[in-house]
Amino acid sequence: MSSEIATGIPERVARLRRPAARRQLRVVVIQLLGPLTILAGLVWAIAQPYRIAFLDPDGKGAYDFLVQPPLLVVLVGIGYATLIAPGLVRDLDTEVQDGPAS
Repeated sequence: MSSEIATGIPERVARLRRPAARRQLRVVVIQLLGPLTILAGLVWAIAQPYRIAFLDPDGKGAYDFLVQPPLLVVLVGIGYATLIAPGLVRDLDTEVQDGPAS
């Protein structure tokens, strides 16, 4: 048996494990972006309650009730978590199974 073959196997295994850990980190980051965005919107709404028209409705129109920046941030986070992130994770899983695109 050649010494090159015997010593090359642990190196190959180490190379194969590193990208999997990186890919797993990417999946976790992609999945956390939505909830973190929702949390940021909620923190913003608590930190600046005067931006929420529901708390002081005098003289406010429908636009003021529907378009509140903290609430929009929460909606973007929900949209990302439910519509975009699952597709991105699916694409990463497909890349793992099929190999990287050339």
